[in-house]
Parts: sequence; structure tokens; C-alpha cells
Amino acid sequence: MILGIDASNIRGGGGVTHLVELLRAAEPKKFDFEKVIVWGGSETLAKLDEKPWLKKEAVSFLDKSLFHRIFWQKFKLSEVSTKSKCNLLFIPGGSFSGKFIPFVTMNQNLLPFELKEILRYGFSKETLRLFLLRIIQSRTFGRADGIIFLTNYARKKVLDQFSINISKTTIINHGINLKFFNAPRVQRSYSDFISESPSKILYVSFIGEYKHQWKVVEAMSILKKENIPLELILVGDLIEKSASKKLQNSIQVSDKTGLIVRHYEKISYEDIQKLYLQADLFIFASSCETFGQILTEAMASGLPIVCSSLSAMPELLGKSGVYFNPENSDEIAQKVKNLIENKELRRKLSQDAFEQSKNFSWEKCANETFHFFYSTVYSQKK
Repeated sequence: MILGIDASNIRGGGGVTHLVELLRAAEPKKFDFEKVIVWGGSETLAKLDEKPWLKKEAVSFLDKSLFHRIFWQKFKLSEVSTKSKCNLLFIPGGSFSGKFIPFVTMNQNLLPFELKEILRYGFSKETLRLFLLRIIQSRTFGRADGIIFLTNYARKKVLDQFSINISKTTIINHGINLKFFNAPRVQRSYSDFISESPSKILYVSFIGEYKHQWKVVEAMSILKKENIPLELILVGDLIEKSASKKLQNSIQVSDKTGLIVRHYEKISYEDIQKLYLQADLFIFASSCETFGQILTEAMASGLPIVCSSLSAMPELLGKSGVYFNPENSDEIAQKVKNLIENKELRRKLSQDAFEQSKNFSWEKCANETFHFFYSTVYSQKK
């Protein structure tokens, strides 16, 4: 069989990471696929490994504007898939209005299906964009022959809102690149945290409305007033203006408490690895995640984790972390304080999270994904 993959709107971030890692770990012939064809822009295709069974089809239209990419997917993708004799088309971006069947799609963005999260953006272009995505992707899911969800939480959230047959869905977690795995370090005692060597708390994620970095800053300021030696390290691009303004205002207020906040917008992989190794705690305050790739990578990094109790996070982290309401700075402060003061709890949670992270591998993801492709094709033949 031949599998076609639409990478027309896979241009960066988690979408590219998933496609690169999936194809790197894949063994298509085990599932009767002799060839895999990927249509995409030149930059995306350049990131894919060379494989004897992989054909990378660069499309000049896909290096142009969003309008060009939408036009090509709607009016050209089905045609080239048919000419290439594809038995199945995979749409990892979640949106498809073409005519080719059968096709499998994927839910990689839960934000359009979380009304409370959408409303954080108020009356704005982003709100309109998310509602449009909600309409387009729900229609795609309704037409699809198979849908891959990344967590049970994400599947339930979507299926509770739309009439979709659960039998054509599956749950497949993303994996973790081996470069993130570091065995848990020896935990410092509470008395070891002094002003010259404070507890370093790391938060990695772009600055966004549902990431609540300003609430984390407020919480750390509360602890600083209690003379708890700590330093907050934020890593993430200033993507959203409104969230960035909230963060900057919060940092300005925190300066009065003596809290040290280090924010790195652009940082190399080598440098971020150093930050993981130097940190004492990892904090994750997101209220909406389809999967939570950053969280699973932090689990593999060997750090004790204090985490948002919302969305898919408890499903991934399980009992291996301490949870809080990401919109309550007092609660965040209390949970962080408890963890800083309890060396044995930090030791246990870091070890448990590290062991839990071993459940997420790209080899497992690839095998489950291609098995689902195989099953979808043969279910159509019955």
C-alpha cells in the first residue's frame, strides 16, 4: 500500500516535531505500506530524514501564503493523491475539505474546543480564528475515516461537543526524544537554599494567555516575601501581546519583593539543556494542552514537578507531581513552598515522574499510528 501525508500546513513547532519523529521511528513495511509520500513546503521537507521508502514531494505553492496553502490542499491534494495511487491520506493538521477517501486526521490543537480558553482572548482576531478552526476541524472530524487523539481528555472534550462515532477514533500519545532523558539528581536539603544559591524554578513555554506565567510570578513574589530563597527562570517567546504585557507588569511589581526573574526568549538547545540540569524544580501552569509535550520532556529531565491540575496534565503526570489551580497565585505559592521544604517528596516525585516518562516513546507512537492506518484501510474494504 501507499500512504500519502499532507504537510501543507505543518510549518513549525509541535507539528513538525511530530512528523519528523514519527517518520524517523516508523517501519511502514511492517504494516503493509511500501511507500510513504509527503507533500509539503521545502523547509518542512528538509527536516525529514532520508528513508528508502519515503518520497518527499516539494510543492512551490506551499512555500507561499496561507491562502496558497489552503487552495492547494482543497483543490490539488486529492488529485495528486489519486494519481500517486495512495490507499490512505493522513492529515496531521486536523483540517481537510478535499474529496479524497479514505483519510485519517489528527487532533493536535485542543484550544478551538475549549470555550473558556477561547474567551480569554476577548473580542479579537485570535478569537475569530479559533472559532473558525472549531468549525473547520469539527467538520473534518465528522468526515474522517479515522481520528487520532493524543489523550483521553482531548477525545472526551471533542466527542462531548460533536456527534462523532468513537469507534473510528484512537488514542496515541506522542513520544519523547531520548536527548531529554536525565536521571533524577540528588535533591538539596531545604537548608541548602540560601540567597547565594536559591532554589531555581524553571518554566518552559511560550508566553500565552492560557500559560499563566504572570500568575507564577505573583506566586513566587509571595514566597519571596516569606524570605524563601528562590529564582524563577522563564523560557519562551513573547508570542501573544496581551499575555506578554501581563507578564511584564507582574515582573515590575515583583521587583519590589526582590524576586529574581530571568526570562530567555530565544535560547539554543544546548543552553536549555543546561537550564534543566541546573534547575531544582519544574513548574507548568498551562490550563489547556492537547498533549503537553513540554510536560513529558520535563518528566524525563529528572526534575520534581509542580503542575496545573487542568486539561490533560493529570493524565500524563499521574501521581508523580504536585497540582495547583493555575489561576490562583496563592495556591501555586503554597504548593511550591511545600515542595521546596520537603526534600524527600522532591526525591520521590522526580523518580516517579522519570519512570512514568519511559511510557512515552516515538517507536511506540509510530507503531500504533501505522497500525491504525492499516486498520482504517482494511475496515473500508469490509
